[in-house]
Amino acid sequence: MKRLFAILILFLFLTGCAVPVEHADIAATTLPVYEFTSRLCEGTGLTVTRLITESVSCLHDYSLSVRQVRAVESADTVVLSGAGLEEFMHDLLESRSTIDASEGISLLGCEHDHEEEHHHHEADSHIWLSPENAMRMSANICSGLEAKYPQHAEQFRENLEKLTADIQILEDYGKQQLSALSCRELITFHDGFAYFAHSFGLEILAAVEEESGSEASARELKELIGLIESNQIPAIFTEKSGSVSAAGIISRETGVKVYPLDMAMAGSSWFEAMYHNIDTIREALS
Repeated sequence: MKRLFAILILFLFLTGCAVPVEHADIAATTLPVYEFTSRLCEGTGLTVTRLITESVSCLHDYSLSVRQVRAVESADTVVLSGAGLEEFMHDLLESRSTIDASEGISLLGCEHDHEEEHHHHEADSHIWLSPENAMRMSANICSGLEAKYPQHAEQFRENLEKLTADIQILEDYGKQQLSALSCRELITFHDGFAYFAHSFGLEILAAVEEESGSEASARELKELIGLIESNQIPAIFTEKSGSVSAAGIISRETGVKVYPLDMAMAGSSWFEAMYHNIDTIREALS
């Protein structure tokens, strides 16, 4: 009897991943494109699902689960943030209908440290952290949806106007709140905030790409402490889902405060994350 029960449990475990995925018309990869797409589809009856729901700060080494793969395969259309962010999905998407939200957006560059004195340069894919880019992404998604579902074109356009207006309100709020900072230089422990800084007239003085298990070296910490002291930086910024170990060391050495910023890649709302970043920087650097 015990053996039969064990076999039954093993069978259920092995077949558990075969549970059917609820069909959605559209699959969107990350929070920003999911939120923009959902807003655009209001009133159309089209269903939208988000693939990546975990609290992640980057997708460099991300792997899709069985559920996520099946959600892609069952969707009629997949909406991508683009700019290389979903490169890990390339093979899966080769035969799928996709909408690339990054079309026509000018990309900034970013730099990754792989080994001592060795750097790798590539395009910065964190385009959604700029309100201006978010408006362009929304317009790109709208155009793609119109081509795929022309019967809903009028509703898409109406929804786009409302969405764009809300993003414009956010941008105006950010410019007003961040216009009179005593310091406009940021030191961040993630290299993805360049578009945000550019949008609001801020400067990334240093960006440390730090992950758990590959923290900043002693040399990097010394250089950062020197930057903070020479530029009289009052605060440094971590990423909400990233490592905070180096920031803690620097805070203890210099007395500067540490504030968390949000990449707006996961969580519950792109708008909420963006307002959080604006208010956090205003508090930290006023």
